[in-house]
Amino acid sequence: MLTVEMTKDMLHVVTEFCIVITSISIILLLYRAVVGPTNPDRAVALDTIGINLMALAGLIAIYLVTTQLNDVILLIGILLFIGTVAIAKFLEKGVIIERDMD
Repeated sequence: MLTVEMTKDMLHVVTEFCIVITSISIILLLYRAVVGPTNPDRAVALDTIGINLMALAGLIAIYLVTTQLNDVILLIGILLFIGTVAIAKFLEKGVIIERDMD
């Protein structure tokens, strides 16, 4: 019994530490997304912010011992992929939606 309680306590401490580190990483990435010297730097920072948000949701799910946030993690991943494709297309062609005026 003592080892189970110690393991639970250690899991909470490690999870809290990881949540803090991930939050600091998101704050630093927000700075890079705003100040970034080039647009590709901003795009990479936004993509990494999304990945960190997925990690943060996963860590909170571990901390709360729930599976309710799994759908949120998947939704963030899907939206992140669509956003990354849109940003890459904008950086390459200058427009996201091409309109043919024939």
